[in-house]
Order: sequence, then C-alpha cells, then structure tokens
Amino acid sequence: MKGIFTIILAIASVAVIIAVLLQDSKSDGIASLSAESTNIAGQGSHNTKETFLNKIVVGAGIIFMVSALALAIIA
Repeated sequence: MKGIFTIILAIASVAVIIAVLLQDSKSDGIASLSAESTNIAGQGSHNTKETFLNKIVVGAGIIFMVSALALAIIA
C-alpha cells in the first residue's frame, strides 16, 4: 500500500511540475513598467490552454496532497 501511494505521489508531482512549466508567464517583465497595453486582441486565444493547464495543476495538486497525507498516516 505504501508503494502505491509513493508512485501516485511521484506521478502527481511530475504532473504539477510539467504543467506549471508549460504555463505562459503572467508578467511582461520590464515591458509592464510602461503604460502601454500588450496585445489585447490576442488574449482570448490563450484562455483554453491556460484553463486546461490550471485544471491539471489543481487536480494534480489535490492528488499530491491526498497521497502525501495518506503516506504520512500509513508510515
């Protein structure tokens, strides 16, 4: 039982890492200091990818926490 939760924990942690790395940066860096807005028309196309990646991060995060708590209780 401990081995199963360890494998689930490892898969969930890798899923969180990959999904976070695939997300686009929310800041513009130095460009955000200027008052000009950036590509207002193109922001709608990113919603589906961002929403999908956010759902993966939340789901994998919940699985990670549940499996970590289960491992703490078992061990």
